[in-house]
Amino acid sequence: MDAPERAEGFVPAGLTALGIEASEEEMAAIEGVHRVFWPPILELLALDTSEVEPESGTDFGQAPK
Repeated sequence: MDAPERAEGFVPAGLTALGIEASEEEMAAIEGVHRVFWPPILELLALDTSEVEPESGTDFGQAPK
């Protein structure tokens, strides 16, 4: 089962659980966004970063140098 098929099940259920009603147009927009962003999200989740050393002394309040 690919991601768009799964989205058809969990997105409406999630919205209903939160008490959010969505029109057909809104659901179509949500589906489109899901189709665009979900594959790269899955790629990021599968990325092996075990050999990358974490940066030390990172100040997230400053812009990267």
